[in-house]
Amino acid sequence: MFDATPDGHVDAGRLRPPPLPPAGMRDEVLAGLLATPKTLSPKYFYDERGSRLFERICRLPEYYPTVTETAILSDRRAEIADTLGRRAAIVEYGSGSSEKIRILLDALDDPAAYVPVDISRRHLEQSAARLASAYPGLPIHPLAADFTQAFSLPDLPGRPVGFFPGSTIGNFTPGQAAAFLKTAGRTLGPGSTFVVGFDLVKDRTVLETAYNDSQGVTAAFNLNALAHLNRELGCDFPLDAFAHVAWFNPKESRIEMHLKARHPLTVRVAGAVVRFREGETIHTENSYKYTPARIRALAAGAGWTVRRLWTDARPWFAVVALSR
Repeated sequence: MFDATPDGHVDAGRLRPPPLPPAGMRDEVLAGLLATPKTLSPKYFYDERGSRLFERICRLPEYYPTVTETAILSDRRAEIADTLGRRAAIVEYGSGSSEKIRILLDALDDPAAYVPVDISRRHLEQSAARLASAYPGLPIHPLAADFTQAFSLPDLPGRPVGFFPGSTIGNFTPGQAAAFLKTAGRTLGPGSTFVVGFDLVKDRTVLETAYNDSQGVTAAFNLNALAHLNRELGCDFPLDAFAHVAWFNPKESRIEMHLKARHPLTVRVAGAVVRFREGETIHTENSYKYTPARIRALAAGAGWTVRRLWTDARPWFAVVALSR
């Protein structure tokens, strides 16, 4: 799932591409909806209501990633801190509300600095200010940037260490994930360490239940993308004409989220006409699931090696320290 929204995100489990101006938004949406199969970027989940819905998702009993990763970070914090060493300057990719970083900062031996990187400048500055009050002696350098692209770090007093929690890497295709890790390696530099959260392959029922919760919050979150388009582009999507569906695709090792047309219909989208057959879907999101072997292969192909891999007892999730 994608996380971290411009208007109050709570975790880093979902990727947020940068917003587009109206013309770019119209062109992007039309290109996806006129394609075969139809697609829609998951960034359109996020407006004020979508942000609130995702906060609820993170608290659902079925949605295990947030609570499981947090438990791993807490239970293994001494080992993680020992792996990172003294004077680590933490660079957090997609920092969101900067909550999980507190577990590391409390465990690290004399952290040198913290660099939260996020696309939303307003939220970034608010989160950085809260963290500065909690850690008054820690140099904090908020950096407004699209972390999926190359960016330059400020001069730091310690060794750069990357932090990318939340299994956000699962929102990339394997090729995109490898490209991201290569770019991060160039940013962090030779000899660096990168701590990354990966959601693991597990029982299909557990995976699909996490994306089809009993309260219907994830369904509302998925449908909110259409409400967002209705408001921003003047579309006329009837929300009750679409159903939320999510399933595990074992061939691709990913959860797919879709919006399925309940009956044939025609929708006006930014002046164009988009037709749907009964049962036709809009593919709105992927969330890739990994095995330890696939994590090692991905890392190796991007110039990293797996130094440590920590999981919960089941194991459902992995926190991985990569080294260059």
